[in-house]
Amino acid sequence: MNPIVTGTIDLDSPDDVALADRMKSGRDQIVSELRKAIVGQDDVVTQVLLTLFVGGNSLIVGVPGLAKTLLVHTLARVLELKFARIQFTPDLMPSDITGTDIIQEDSTTGKRQMVFAPGPIFANIVLADEINRTPPKTQSALLEAMQEHRVTIQGRTYQLDEPFYVFATQNPIELEGTYPLPEAQLDRFMFHIVIDHPPVDEEYEVVRSTTSLRDVVFQRPVSGADLIAFQRLVRRVPAAEPVIRYALELVRASRPKSSTAPDGVRKWAAFGASVRAAQYLVLGGKARALTSGRYHVSFEDIRALAHPVLRHRVLTNFHAQSEGVTSDALVDKLLESVPMPRSGM
Repeated sequence: MNPIVTGTIDLDSPDDVALADRMKSGRDQIVSELRKAIVGQDDVVTQVLLTLFVGGNSLIVGVPGLAKTLLVHTLARVLELKFARIQFTPDLMPSDITGTDIIQEDSTTGKRQMVFAPGPIFANIVLADEINRTPPKTQSALLEAMQEHRVTIQGRTYQLDEPFYVFATQNPIELEGTYPLPEAQLDRFMFHIVIDHPPVDEEYEVVRSTTSLRDVVFQRPVSGADLIAFQRLVRRVPAAEPVIRYALELVRASRPKSSTAPDGVRKWAAFGASVRAAQYLVLGGKARALTSGRYHVSFEDIRALAHPVLRHRVLTNFHAQSEGVTSDALVDKLLESVPMPRSGM
């Protein structure tokens, strides 16, 4: 029997099929473990897990008390990955994140030498809590780490352990004394995840479960090595040319000067998305396909991820702000106006 090969995944390879099955079941097991501490927020959990499987970083935005920090910390506990929380404040310095050289005396020789003391960035899952409360100089300390998975201090480069993720949180209502994230840094976040108040039944369960005695014990369904293998598998999932072109057309139409931009985008958008948005749409679509038990990306995968991928990349102008038009509304217009190919997936 000749092997059936779709793209770069060999559907007759026991190793490929087993790894794909392991990723899908691992995703379900992680969700099951998270449910021991996190109630509801299905879309948020899904987007956080897609971030893990792609190997990206995500920004989680929501008012206080919605378990943003708890979600990321619980995820690290479930996966047994090294976790570091950095509380961003106005007086935080870049060296407080990356680490710095310190003078240390050798107890045997009495000689002093410079020794590197790693900062909290040297972890597997880093929570940048309230990232917009620190000045841009300190925010930018994360840029190299997020993009290259390394940091450079005093001309020396230090590689970060894999897997490595940054999850940043932001409070959208307390804006006094905050520093908006530069567009270059926003663009490095795969998703802008919005977490909102849950429905009444879920909120009741939150109150009930958190006001009683709990002794939660987590199982470890997936290891760090598994996550690295999943990330490699995701990049091998085939995406048909029409699907990639559809993702790219959504991104190109988000730019107000583009000939394909809808009227709403031309009127209300200040800047559109970069090519990185198209890359994350496709990569996120690949991860979503695998966790759904499929070996190819569909148009629906792209559409399902359009809001979290584009909402922080499509920046509104003064007219939009004065009329109450949001980035999410512009993404809606993109999904309405950019035609989805009829043939194919």
